[in-house]
Amino acid sequence: MPAADPQHDVIIMGGGLAGLTLALQLKRRFADIDVLVVERRSHPVPTACHKVGESSVEIGAHYFEEVLGLREHLQQAQLRKFGFRFFFSEGRTDIENVTELGASRPLPVTSWQIDRGIFENFLAERAQSLGVRFVDNALIRRVELGEGDTLHRVTWQRAGDELQTTRARWVIDACGRAGLLKRQLGLAMENAHPAHAVWFRIQDRIELDRWSGSPEWQARCVTPTRWLSTNHLVGAGYWVWLIPLASGSHSVGIVADPRYHPLEEMNTFERAMDWIAKYQPALHADLDGKRDRLQDFAFFKRFSYDCKQVFSADRWALAGEAGRFLDPFYSPGSDFIAIGNTFITELIARDRAGLRLPAHVQVYEQIFRSFYDSTMALYVDQYGLFADPEVLPVKVIWDYTYYWSVLSQLFFQERLTDLAALSNLRDELAACQRLNVAVQSFLRAWSAVSEKRNAPIMLDQASVPWFVELNRSLHDRLDSEAFRRRIRESSARLQALAVEIESSAKPLPRAS
Repeated sequence: MPAADPQHDVIIMGGGLAGLTLALQLKRRFADIDVLVVERRSHPVPTACHKVGESSVEIGAHYFEEVLGLREHLQQAQLRKFGFRFFFSEGRTDIENVTELGASRPLPVTSWQIDRGIFENFLAERAQSLGVRFVDNALIRRVELGEGDTLHRVTWQRAGDELQTTRARWVIDACGRAGLLKRQLGLAMENAHPAHAVWFRIQDRIELDRWSGSPEWQARCVTPTRWLSTNHLVGAGYWVWLIPLASGSHSVGIVADPRYHPLEEMNTFERAMDWIAKYQPALHADLDGKRDRLQDFAFFKRFSYDCKQVFSADRWALAGEAGRFLDPFYSPGSDFIAIGNTFITELIARDRAGLRLPAHVQVYEQIFRSFYDSTMALYVDQYGLFADPEVLPVKVIWDYTYYWSVLSQLFFQERLTDLAALSNLRDELAACQRLNVAVQSFLRAWSAVSEKRNAPIMLDQASVPWFVELNRSLHDRLDSEAFRRRIRESSARLQALAVEIESSAKPLPRAS
């Protein structure tokens, strides 16, 4: 008789950031869970030029540090991020004479610049040390989803080996943009955001702090470490990212709305450099002598997309980019991995406890969809105002207030899967979402008539006490009543801030 197919509790197809963090989260929740991860790439993967998505923000950083217990690795092997920083530097080499938005000192909640190669190699080693079976250099050949309580069957093949068929109660697609289950089940959807991105890594530091010798400009930050920020060089219809990596390299990306800057203007390294020379000459001056240190170059024509469904009561799910992807502005990628993985882990926990899944799947799907839609509102048709030194700083303050007041509070306070709390706060959360959409529309209208004054100043987020305190408050530990009170206070704060934004934009007519 032929031997029975090997059986696991969970098969994770894809051993990148989403798949490996899910494996760790499951093993930390259930020491006895049997998890198989099948990864296409050979390990160890290269450092620096492995994947983009190097900048983390508060939710993703908290997920890595606290939920997965990886604080020591982050402190020892990655770079602490000096927040976000924006320069209205289009066509300028005198960076000390343009508006800068950022913090003069680090805010209370830590985030990280992550070398994806270093991180994913570490995650694979950690997962295996906890008992996860990790198979690299392997391709998924076939996925057969079971019906009812029938186990799923996944056929995969390691390079040079015979086909392997494995059964599992749960199948998770974490294959990234390959989207195996998404394609198989016809779940792919486009969205209204057609932006594209090109990126490359340089095997050297881009020390932005040296772009000006002005003592006054240097003194605006308490330390000469602007280079540790996720630096944004912004202009009409685009932004350029500068992200340092612990391996000593620097990640450079151009993200643009094709209605302003077609992909064909930047889809090779030489074209990208010509484009940078025209729009961000200070960066070009830094990069021009480092051409021989180019490590890679890549692009996506349309990087943002949607998905009809990411969780199923039939015991499958899509994790990370296998499901939906937003935009790299504000670095939400690891946030949505954290949120999606938390929902998946909770569904697996319910299944292991013998509890029914359909109602929770439906609610988690709705919640995850609402998070995606409300975050997409930050990006759709907003790239045109990125050149506006008056409006974009207000947008950034609003967007971060919204993020720290709502989504971050839900995650830090471990309320994502607390259906009673979410139901109790349904009206407040819906009101915040509607208000965000209205403010984004208002910001577009304001930018259409603003004077766009590019003054030689630093707008210091660290000098705004309530903003710093809102960031710090993420570390609070709240009981159920205190949490409900906080969300209601957050809703009131956002209402007041929206009124203040409208007032500051006079004489622009009020948005209805």
